Amino acid sequence: MLRLGHEAEIRRELEERDDLVMLLLFGEAMGLPNPVSYYTLELYPALIEAYHDWHQRMGMERSPLDHIRCC
Repeated sequence: MLRLGHEAEIRRELEERDDLVMLLLFGEAMGLPNPVSYYTLELYPALIEAYHDWHQRMGMERSPLDHIRCC
């Protein structure tokens, strides 16, 4: 599928999906309610490394969370 000339579109779509997942996971720490926080708790360790790239892509130069120091 990536060889058909749609690689940029597919990558952009995957980034948007990843951004949504990160917002759902780390939004609770920023004050947004997360109704499925119990079920997403086990995803934090796997995505903590990708958090730095995400918050920079969202326009935040530094991490807005006090307990996550990535910059």
